[in-house]
Parts: sequence; C-alpha cells; structure tokens
Amino acid sequence: MKDQNKKLIDLHTHSMASDGSMSPAELVRHAHGKGLSALALTDHDTVDGVQEALEEGEKLGVEVIPGIEISVDYKPEMHILGYFPRLYAYNSIRNELEVIRQGREARNLKIINRLNELGIAITLEEVKKEALGDITGRPHIARVLVNKGFVKSIDDAFDKYLSREGRAYFKRFELKPEDGIQAIRRAGGLPVLAHPVFLRKTYDEMDRLLEELKGFGLAGIEALYSDHSREDTGNFLRLAIKHGLIVTGGSDFHGSFKPGMELGTGRGGLEVPYELLENLRKA
Repeated sequence: MKDQNKKLIDLHTHSMASDGSMSPAELVRHAHGKGLSALALTDHDTVDGVQEALEEGEKLGVEVIPGIEISVDYKPEMHILGYFPRLYAYNSIRNELEVIRQGREARNLKIINRLNELGIAITLEEVKKEALGDITGRPHIARVLVNKGFVKSIDDAFDKYLSREGRAYFKRFELKPEDGIQAIRRAGGLPVLAHPVFLRKTYDEMDRLLEELKGFGLAGIEALYSDHSREDTGNFLRLAIKHGLIVTGGSDFHGSFKPGMELGTGRGGLEVPYELLENLRKA
C-alpha cells in the first residue's frame, strides 16, 4: 500500500507547447488533482510553456521546475533533460534551440510531402493547428491523421507512417550529445540522461557510456522511469552511485498522445519521491 503522506513528484512531463495534449496550466491542475507536490515541465526543445505552468503552480501550491528535453544524435535514440534554476536561464542556448526548431520544421514538411505522395491529403496548416506553441512534430501529424480518419489511433499512425520503420519517416537534425549537454550547462542548468532503457545497452556498455557523458558534463540519470523494470532501476541506481550522478525520475507524461502513461505513476507502479528534487537543487 502506498504511503498517503509521502510527497511525490514528476520530473518528466510534456504539454501542448511541444507534443503533449494538455496546456501547461491543465497539466499543473492535473498534477494538483493527483496530489503531486511538484513537477518539471520538460517540453521538447522549448520552454515556451513554462511561464504558464509557473503561474498556475503558484495559484495551486504546486512547485514547477523549468525544464527542457533535447534530442541528441545517438543511435537508437538519446534525450537529455535540462533542469534550470530559473525560467530565463536558458537564454544562452536560444541559438541551439532555433537550429533544432528549423530542423524539426524541415522534417515535418518532408513527412507531409511523403504522406501526400502516398495519397494521404494533409497540410502543414492542419498540423500547426494541433500545437499550442511553435513546436510541431510527429504527434501533431499523428493527430491530424486520426482526425481525418486515415488511421484509428496515435499508435496506429506511428506504426504505419511515423516511426523509424514507418513509410513516411525522416530523420531530423540533432545536436551531438556533448553539444546538448554543454549547452544546458552554459545556461546554468543540470543535464540528465533521460529514459536510459531506450539506449538498449548492457550494464557494462552503459557504464562506459556514462563515464563518457559525465566527461562532457552530464549531471544525472533518470533512473526512475515508467518503462524501467525493477532490474533496470536497480542497475541505473548502482551506476548513478558509481559515477557520482544525481538520480531523477519521471513518467514522460504526454496526456492522450501516450495512452496508458499517467502523470506521476507512469504505467501504474512509478513513485518519484520529493527527496530527488531536493537532491537536484543541491547539485
């Protein structure tokens, strides 16, 4: 039975400012309704939604941590979370974020053109209407495909067209891992390796990778995550201790864009204690 008095948090969430289905304010209200003490808004390649989240958090007594998630060029995939002491600390990486945004836009056009070639009539304007901020991507394209009846669900859209094996997939520009990590450091933030299980590495391979990434300035690892098994979590906790990395945790909540992934609890068994946020602030 879960301890009802334990303060729980979520340090990995997404809003409509990138590829989530809730507005930043709705996300904070959802966190409040679930009894979370704090959450970090970590939208992809943007902090556009953070101010709205901060204001709603102030009203409801939910701590909001300004954050970001940057995709970097590493197979099969690598994401770096950045946690900032204040919202505008990220100003020094505006150039990097703009380059990433332009790469995302170019990829969107390629995907839409390929879909059109496949007889699927959608437009960039329709895709942009699905986004709250300036960031548009594959989840928004997927939503248009669902709305227009070309696929049955978001998952169906990715399986058929938008995943790496999909008929309309294109790779987009990404920073090198060291550049993403160092950009977050320059902005006064703490770079953390997100969902390490997706790297599909053995314990020894992850050991060597973390040593390399720490040399670039990596500060932490997301050891607690929705898709980590108990064994995964134990391994990542041991590696965090070995390499002197802070431990974070989060659900990777996207609302209806990731069915079955709930805020705070992930797929049902996730618990991220408030102490991890305290450790993050001390780092």
